[in-house]
Formats: sequence, structure tokens, C-alpha cells
Amino acid sequence: MVYKVVADIVVFIHFLWIIFLIFGAFLGVKNRAIKIFHISGLVFAFVIQIFDWYCPLTHLEVWLRAKHDPALTYKGSFIIHYVEKIVYIELSRYLIFIFTIFLCAFNGWYYLCKKKYT
Repeated sequence: MVYKVVADIVVFIHFLWIIFLIFGAFLGVKNRAIKIFHISGLVFAFVIQIFDWYCPLTHLEVWLRAKHDPALTYKGSFIIHYVEKIVYIELSRYLIFIFTIFLCAFNGWYYLCKKKYT
């Protein structure tokens, strides 16, 4: 039971990480530490897309679910069910790569534009 709960928490953290990567620039323009962490996360997301790696959070969640029940089919909570559909969206690798490039470009543009006006 503990593994299942921890796996659900990992999925939720993964969801929050994705939200941070999308909107982190809005916080990063005011705080240097957040900016460095955000840009590092974007670079990491770009690298795992280039090398076709899985996110470490995905590996952790799969491992935890396997420890709970190797034959686990979805039996989780309502919220985790829908968060997983967002985190593990079923798109081609090519589209996800394009979205990653767009996300990095948008955030870079935002940081550069905000720097000019501050």
C-alpha cells in the first residue's frame, strides 16, 4: 500500500514539475535562484528528448508501482488517474520534441524580454 501511495505522490510531483517548466519563467524573472533552477530544468528536458530518455520521475513511478503489484492495472484515485493522463500524454515523440523546443524558445524569449525592461 505504501508503494502505491508514494507512486501517486511521484505522479503529482511530476505534474507540478511540468507546470513549473511551462510557467517557471514568470517566477524566474524576479528570483535568480528560481531562474537558474528553471533554466536547468528546461535544459534537462531538452536533453532527455534529444537522447530519447525517460524522465527519472517516470522510472521511479513505474518502479514503485511494480513494487506494489507487478500486475497492477489502474486502481488509483480519481485525481491521479487524470493527472497521469496529462503527465503521460499520448503524443508522438516528434510532437513532444517540437513542444519541448517551443517551450525552451518561449521561456528564453520571455527571460530576454523581461531583462530589457527591468
